[in-house]
Amino acid sequence: MRRQKLDGVLLLDKPVGPSSSAVLQAVKRLLNADKAGHAGTLDPLASGLLPLLFGEATKFAQFGLDSIKEYRAQVLLGVATDSGDAEGKVIDRQAVRVEDAGLAQVLARFRGAIEQIPPMYSALKHEGRPLYALARAGQTVERAARQVTVHELELLERAGDVLHLRIRCSKGTYVRQLAIDIGLALDTVAHLVALRRTAVAGFRLVRSVALEDLQALGGEARRAWLLPPDSLLEDLPRLDLPVALAARFLNGQAVALQPGSPGPCRVYREAGGLLGVGESGPGGELHPVRLLASG
Repeated sequence: MRRQKLDGVLLLDKPVGPSSSAVLQAVKRLLNADKAGHAGTLDPLASGLLPLLFGEATKFAQFGLDSIKEYRAQVLLGVATDSGDAEGKVIDRQAVRVEDAGLAQVLARFRGAIEQIPPMYSALKHEGRPLYALARAGQTVERAARQVTVHELELLERAGDVLHLRIRCSKGTYVRQLAIDIGLALDTVAHLVALRRTAVAGFRLVRSVALEDLQALGGEARRAWLLPPDSLLEDLPRLDLPVALAARFLNGQAVALQPGSPGPCRVYREAGGLLGVGESGPGGELHPVRLLASG
């Protein structure tokens, strides 16, 4: 069957088990789509919100990847694994002597801008090889610390040695490393036992569809779950161009505007549809960054 050209965003509630890529390919087959990608990877251990992008929406993947994300995480104190999560082998056990007041003080230290060393079990590359491949071969390499931002870190519940946390954080934040670091700061060890993503930018998990529910639907009902491509861009300011300037912009030319706030914006034709994303400079010129094939 010939694949269809679909443009849009599907909010999927990813199940625990398969990789993000495997889920994407399954949905791509269900929709018979010819081009697809995803905004932000979830590990097989993790579930929750995974925005899947189709057709022209794939051009705006970076805006989903750069967005603030929110999670529900379960962290087990007193047990460390080689991968930092429940899929790894136990490598250490330590006593847990943590009072509620001390826990609150430690969690406060992980709010705001923090330094984080990426875990070995990650997709970052060292000399062309993913770190997780080196880790599985028993190798460890030095990783540079990077700054991330934990906008919110809330203790929802403490059930014995299991912490139930709500985390709202910037791109590049490794929740499994956050779990490890919290354990060390509490003078014990820890690992991530469960992770569920509940939000990406303005998208919420409650608006998503589960894979098994999507599989049960017919073709038209499946496509009805697609949001327009510009739903990825709702955090950007909107700019409407008159027809003459819109034509130039869509041809890849910069257009002169009144000076305004520099930075990316979503660009539309007046009384028309999305053209793409532009970058406005301090002098008022608007440069195309990402353009739709047909604005």
